[in-house]
Amino acid sequence: MKELLRNPIFRFLVLGTGIYLLWYFLYAYWVKPDLSIDELIIANLIWINESVLSAVGYTMLEYSDSIFDDQRTGIAGSFGLLVGPDCDGMVLFGLFIAFIVAFPGPWKHKLWYIPVGLVSIHLINSLRVIALVVIQHYRPQWLGFNHDYTFTIIVYAFVFLLWYVWVNRFSPLKDGELR
Repeated sequence: MKELLRNPIFRFLVLGTGIYLLWYFLYAYWVKPDLSIDELIIANLIWINESVLSAVGYTMLEYSDSIFDDQRTGIAGSFGLLVGPDCDGMVLFGLFIAFIVAFPGPWKHKLWYIPVGLVSIHLINSLRVIALVVIQHYRPQWLGFNHDYTFTIIVYAFVFLLWYVWVNRFSPLKDGELR
């Protein structure tokens, strides 16, 4: 059993799973019911979306009749999108953090790589929202597919790329072995 506990791959799997489960339960039972963090992230996603699209000449929808006004965004002349808590990237933040914390590497790099990674994930998610708003305006029939598949694959592939960079640049992984 001691040998198993010293195995870095076993340690990574146990630690990573534990951190992710802790994050999941904290999010599900404390963060998500409170909604304040989700609301802050959603407001920022919408602000980025509307700033970028306005800067390139689009007129944004004005909402004033729904309890979801602070979660909606869109281009004038379209129905717009509702950006909910499931689309704000919090689950990806947890996955990313769990992997980086659990995978071997110096803490001096983890302490800057995690915030940089979180900001990068947020920015790629912002680009996703911008693209979905444009798709919804011009080709609303393509929205469902692109939301469910295209951009899900792109965002998860980006997170995987961040993990790949961590493993190859900052971890002690050499020649297929953890040291």
